[in-house]
Amino acid sequence: MNKTDIQETPKKILEVAFRLLHRDGYNRLSSRDIAAEVGVNHALINYYFGSKDKLVIAALDEANRRLIERQVRMYNAPGSFTEKWAQARSFYEEDLASGFVRVQMELWAASISNLELRKDFLPRIRKWRQVLIDATTEALKYYELDLPFSANAIGTWVFNYWVGLEFSMLLEIPENEGHHKESLDAIEFLLEQLDYKSVEGSRLKVKG
Repeated sequence: MNKTDIQETPKKILEVAFRLLHRDGYNRLSSRDIAAEVGVNHALINYYFGSKDKLVIAALDEANRRLIERQVRMYNAPGSFTEKWAQARSFYEEDLASGFVRVQMELWAASISNLELRKDFLPRIRKWRQVLIDATTEALKYYELDLPFSANAIGTWVFNYWVGLEFSMLLEIPENEGHHKESLDAIEFLLEQLDYKSVEGSRLKVKG
């Protein structure tokens, strides 16, 4: 194996692992199948990654890091939170199509009974939760809302909403039962109302 192969082999293993995890799921994922598609001895997978759980976390990590950075940039950019919610919905459709949502949910489900996997998986999920709590904190400031509960509570509500939505859609519960789009539209409508009141409030302040 030459130097280029040594550098490229782990990358190829991760790409194939992600694709097979998306296609076959965590329980059916096999290091031998991954090795066969990459064209290497399956012992190399343990050499590079140590275990199946370490491999799947590594396969998730690059996309996870990139998408969290994307969300943070979006929430930190100028614009109303109605616009940001619409952008988040667009991102979600992209992530469904790419397989990221399925892969993340596969590892979430596997982590319920796999304590070793859970130890590595939970810090990644906590980062997503923190992104939403930070965004909620900024939204409360943006709309000048003084509520009897914290940004942590609202951020957790939004986070858990997305998790439930993702599982529901991956289970292919139809729209007429799951009301996925309707619920997303409803939140967008509420944000539009807040935007309207915010603009009207600013006008009144100027007139005053």
